[in-house]
Amino acid sequence: MGKYFGTDGFRGEANEGLTADHAYTVGRFLGWYYGEIKRQAGDTSAPRIVIGKDTRRSSYMFEYSLVGGLVASGADAYLLHVTTTPSVAYVARVDEFDCGVMITASHNPYYDNGIKLINGHGEKMDEETIGLVEDYIDGHLEAFGRKWAELPFAKREQIGCTVDYVSGRNRYIGYLISLGLYSFKGVKVGLDCANGASWNVAKSVFDALGAQTYVINDEPNGVNINNNAGSTHIEGLQKFVVEKGLDVGFAYDGDADRCLCVDEKGNVVTGDHILYIYGKYMKDREKLTNNTVVTTIMSNFGLYKALDEAGIGYAKTKVGDKYVYEYMTQNNCHIGGEQSGHIIFSKYATTGDGILTSIKMMEVMLARKKKMSELASPLVIYPQVLENVRVTDKAAAQEDPDVQAKVAQVTGELGDTGRILVRESGTEPVVRVMVEAEEKDICRRYVDEVVSVLRTKGYIKQAD
Repeated sequence: MGKYFGTDGFRGEANEGLTADHAYTVGRFLGWYYGEIKRQAGDTSAPRIVIGKDTRRSSYMFEYSLVGGLVASGADAYLLHVTTTPSVAYVARVDEFDCGVMITASHNPYYDNGIKLINGHGEKMDEETIGLVEDYIDGHLEAFGRKWAELPFAKREQIGCTVDYVSGRNRYIGYLISLGLYSFKGVKVGLDCANGASWNVAKSVFDALGAQTYVINDEPNGVNINNNAGSTHIEGLQKFVVEKGLDVGFAYDGDADRCLCVDEKGNVVTGDHILYIYGKYMKDREKLTNNTVVTTIMSNFGLYKALDEAGIGYAKTKVGDKYVYEYMTQNNCHIGGEQSGHIIFSKYATTGDGILTSIKMMEVMLARKKKMSELASPLVIYPQVLENVRVTDKAAAQEDPDVQAKVAQVTGELGDTGRILVRESGTEPVVRVMVEAEEKDICRRYVDEVVSVLRTKGYIKQAD
């Protein structure tokens, strides 16, 4: 991780950790950088950069600041307006943009925001380019064989322009519809759009595929994104599915790169369940390349047990869908993801895509002629307690000898009956303490023991 950009972009509270000036500076760099690459290749055309945003009030501020920087550096900015992160990745790749930018803080509260950078292949930006962005923010950029105290402004006809590109979002919707192999006619589907970016995309897709679509949290007002809604607050969809007698429900996060499911009984179907269900579906059809499902270290014990019983291999990466995708591309794997619902189907997308995930889950239900509860039942999830502890210094907290000693003690006491994982968040000042064991009371006790050490050592940040 860099100084500003974590595992999922440059994120912070709007106009506190992430300011309009930051967005302008990022725009200035991107416009100049991709223009310079073109110039050195003998191409005098303007760089083309596509931008999307979620429904946060501050997203407009960051969009306009970013665009100001881009056009001042000579790039043309193509605006998708409110749309999902995977749609930006799709459009950047298919329409051969130099890069893409998504303005979002994903599942964070409305007062946070972020800038995600996507390369021209629709993948998360490489660390080298992100390092140059950070160097420019800090005023010591060195690129193309020289140091740059300041970047040149475009002048006269070289100044960039903005282009309304809502047609790109519409073609992405068409692409999703084209991936529906079965008619959804007669299936009652609930969608929780988290008052986020999927509110004007998901229903269109499910309606076009013939579902009886029931939607909640599709009235964004700038401050209600993820507020008791979406994949991080799935209890609302659970209740909705049961009350309406729906066949299945799908919950997205703020930028719709995640999806969690709810079965017809109101039970949560996690990202681990999705990996199991689709991995087995692929294996049964001899489509699971290398017989491997790619997971992260946060996946549940129960997933590995179920994969073992199904004769399916697995890999484990660091937390972050970028690491899952890197492993998948390097090892020719076609399904991977996270417990949180970032699922990557590499045949169809370069990033996690919540709406695509829900389409593929519908495909398995319809192909197998089974309810979601039946598909998920072979996977028995171990009880888990995860506590996100806001700390003053997450690196120091995790590396503290007393904290490490406590973690080692818990590891020894759990033995083969569970595990403990303590790690830094890639996007927040948080240390995540997670324990899995045969009983939830055991999980709770061990989590509390670690948190107690963090508190005693003075790392826990007091509430404002």
